[in-house]
Amino acid sequence: MKTCPYSAERERIVANAILPVASELRLLDASDIISLLRFECYGNLAELVSSAAELYFHPGTINFGSGGDYTLEWNGVPEVTLDLEIKPKGVTVYARLTLAAEHAAIEINHVAFQEPAADPRANTAFLERSLNEARFSRTSPSPLLSDAA
Repeated sequence: MKTCPYSAERERIVANAILPVASELRLLDASDIISLLRFECYGNLAELVSSAAELYFHPGTINFGSGGDYTLEWNGVPEVTLDLEIKPKGVTVYARLTLAAEHAAIEINHVAFQEPAADPRANTAFLERSLNEARFSRTSPSPLLSDAA
């Protein structure tokens, strides 16, 4: 993607939003993911991504994209890159998620807003708001617990 002044901020927003999904995917054995990529078992990869994402986001928000890549060298640490389509309401983000032994990283290839605003800052704020709305809220207290306290 051609970088703009808002690219880094948008990547930070997406990275923070999908951090738990990346953590779930990093629990999988790298060799299993690599073999699925190598043998083009994209349906299986789509299911793994969906299973990891459904714990944190509404169905269909995070999907496996069109493929991926991997690095596997004799003396190196494996690294897997998966294409993702992140589709909260009103926006689609095409990105590449890199999973390694100690970290994960996201690189946005393209962001498509259904109704883009003239102000790029408004679009960035919309992206953040839309991702937050697509999440399952795990931290809001139960009304019953609040009354009991």
